[in-house]
Amino acid sequence: MPNKYRGLRQWMLLAAGVFLAAASFPLFFIPNDIAPGGVSGLSMIVHALTGFPVGTLAAVINIPLFVVSWKRMGQAFSLRSLICMLGVSILIDLLPVGPATADPILACVFGGVILGTGLGLVIRGGATTGGTDMAAAIIHERLPVITVGGFLLALDFGVILLSSLAFDMQSAMYATISIFLSTQVMDRVIEGFERAKAFFVFSRKSKEIADVVLKDLARGATLLHARGAYSGQEREVLLCVMTRLQIPRFKAMVRDVDPDAFLIVTDVREALGEGFTRPPA
Repeated sequence: MPNKYRGLRQWMLLAAGVFLAAASFPLFFIPNDIAPGGVSGLSMIVHALTGFPVGTLAAVINIPLFVVSWKRMGQAFSLRSLICMLGVSILIDLLPVGPATADPILACVFGGVILGTGLGLVIRGGATTGGTDMAAAIIHERLPVITVGGFLLALDFGVILLSSLAFDMQSAMYATISIFLSTQVMDRVIEGFERAKAFFVFSRKSKEIADVVLKDLARGATLLHARGAYSGQEREVLLCVMTRLQIPRFKAMVRDVDPDAFLIVTDVREALGEGFTRPPA
């Protein structure tokens, strides 16, 4: 992919992510008093107490974090992240959309999914919306005993606790659901949606099985040298990655070649390369 198209794709991901992340607040979170953790959730709580706009508060909290961590993150990444953070903050306050639902269950589910999708797209585009990640990195740098993950968990818990005081306990429970969903969806978007399976085949006929895979499935295979811990015998272990549609045929082929073959199957979160998703150039 030429550089100009790669750059365009990156900014398209960032723009889509910023829009979705921002839209989740006026559509779902703010009208239903659901504070989905992090800086934005904290801004919602302050908004409920003071009336200041949520997006403006998020920018005010985030900007000092950017200033402190600018050099450590690198100029290009910091600039993209700053643009995304300001974009989300501005759109939260200015998007001309009203509440999509008054049902808090629907709000926490759809809000969490849309927020997670937006944040995942921003990260895939090579940026962040700022906030808790940078704060966690700064704290960990000064106090190594506090892990980044532990700080993020504690911060989200603190926001949930404050939301129970600013709103009510039910809102805090809905916020917990939205945080869980947004995290799961964000991880899925970052890792990719194409699922595959990796097979390790232990057989005395690994070479024959590999030939069948190459010929009938047009799928690559790798023979790994191994030694049995009990027998001490040298043998080859076949490694191959299959799409979900090829799994039944592959199992049947292995069974036909060697009914005594031993298979280990593991999930592949993302497969890049020939026959799967093409990695960005």
